[in-house]
Amino acid sequence: MLSHYLLLVLGCISFVLLSWRLTTLLVRYVRTVTCLYNDTQRYFAQSSDNYSWFKRNVQYAPILSKRHNREFQLSSAINVGTLPTRLQLVFLLGYFATNVAFCVMTIDFSGEFSDVAKLIRNRTGYLSVVNMIPLFLMAGRNNPLITLLGMSFDTFNLLHRWLGRIVMLEGVAHTVAFLVSNASRNGWAGAFNTTFSVPYMTWGFIATCAFVALCIQASSIFRHAYYETFKVAHIALAILSIIGLWYHLDLKKLPQLKYLYAVVVLWVFDRLARLVRVGYRNIGAGGTKTLVEALPGGACRVTVTMARPWDFKPGQHAYLYMPTISFWQSHPFTVAWSDEADHHNAEEKLPMRRQDILGHKKTTFSFIIRGRTGFTGSLYNRVAARPDGKMVTRCLVEGPYRGSSRLHSYGTVMLFAGGVGITQAVPHVRDLVAGYSNGTVATRKVIMVWTIQSPEHLEWIRPWMTEVLSMEKRREVLRIMLFVSRPRSTKEIHSPSSTVQMFPGRPNIDTLLGMEMESQVGTMAVSVCGPGALSDEVRRAVRNRQYQGNVDFVEEAFSW
Repeated sequence: MLSHYLLLVLGCISFVLLSWRLTTLLVRYVRTVTCLYNDTQRYFAQSSDNYSWFKRNVQYAPILSKRHNREFQLSSAINVGTLPTRLQLVFLLGYFATNVAFCVMTIDFSGEFSDVAKLIRNRTGYLSVVNMIPLFLMAGRNNPLITLLGMSFDTFNLLHRWLGRIVMLEGVAHTVAFLVSNASRNGWAGAFNTTFSVPYMTWGFIATCAFVALCIQASSIFRHAYYETFKVAHIALAILSIIGLWYHLDLKKLPQLKYLYAVVVLWVFDRLARLVRVGYRNIGAGGTKTLVEALPGGACRVTVTMARPWDFKPGQHAYLYMPTISFWQSHPFTVAWSDEADHHNAEEKLPMRRQDILGHKKTTFSFIIRGRTGFTGSLYNRVAARPDGKMVTRCLVEGPYRGSSRLHSYGTVMLFAGGVGITQAVPHVRDLVAGYSNGTVATRKVIMVWTIQSPEHLEWIRPWMTEVLSMEKRREVLRIMLFVSRPRSTKEIHSPSSTVQMFPGRPNIDTLLGMEMESQVGTMAVSVCGPGALSDEVRRAVRNRQYQGNVDFVEEAFSW
């Protein structure tokens, strides 16, 4: 019955999250429709005391002061990860406590030692296998819960890591309970002799060792220092753990084997879905073509012309495979810009059917990639070494994968970006300005705040912002503030116009947010994408001003 109870707990959690998701979608739809022709939107600008308290103290709150997305670094090379939010911590502690309770409740600890150890052994082993189902589900790129529950891959990645630790602890407890029980009768030599002489026991011990190795090598220190090596080792150890567990359960004909079937199905489904996505998006119609250009500031622009059209939405990301740089590994990047162009021959006769026209369209995607270590460093060094700073290479794109929610229902949208985090903001800017022009969004004010180290970083997005700044009614809705943190001289700082301003230094986020809330139109969305320190500062500012207006916080992050 333990597996049923645990699956019931997961089902109840999913039901609550789904109800929250549907309620949020309904509220946003009603808000959008209501505010289409309302330029003041005063009703939606007002805050609710109870909901503001919940957002300030639970939903958006870090565990202690303000640190959440900023990583703890022991040195420039040693990174020990980030902290969850209070809401995430409550969920993780609750789920962990539920597992502990299921392992020990109704056990008479005053009874025979061997009987107590047997019960703990059985329960921890059972729960370890059952927990592998959500563990593998949350690891997949094609996790259906991402779309269904409206949660980010980053959140599921966090849950995947902690579920892995729970599976490991239960696996270790299962093994230790057997060894202690056996040693109480036959001594430690006899216990280990049984472990390595009985095949199903040996395979179970191998699976437990694989669990422990997985958790050690997946720790932030090793994951960040040797990411490419980590990925290969992680997959290999995961396969070893499944094989060991499979034989452990199958040789003994244990009932938990049915749950392992589900684990294998989830893993195979995700891998096949990735393969189908890559094949469908990149094969046919001349294939996918890729141009890489070196940019100032150690970055490069990757422009991919897809084999098939792709309905792009702001906030989406994709995985890039570049065999000439990294033979088979893929890396995620946010889509910074998308265009569609017609590619049919002049000799083709008109009129053409709609299906024919769509079949001739080519979708072009652009990514900004900052050269650091590993794959990104190799890519930048390769293209920067070219005389013209350009390179045509092979690239396969896997995607699209869901990004952030669209911001159409917000009267005021404030987008903070740091460095290459601008790739998240630019598509939203274009989408909202276009929606304001054609009257399909509630948005009346869009403020983009971008912090860069040098004015030469403006080259990263210059062609796209030129197009945005020439859009119809852009001046009525969009303001851009550029902050240069390390200018060489004050002569580099000049504001092109009243709607595009440039400042030296770093922004005072609390002051900027307060100024915009004084003239807030409707509900405000504050989005941030950039370094962890910037995200935490924006989060703190939004929490501090929850009672002054209706403000939602959207953090775009991709932890790995």
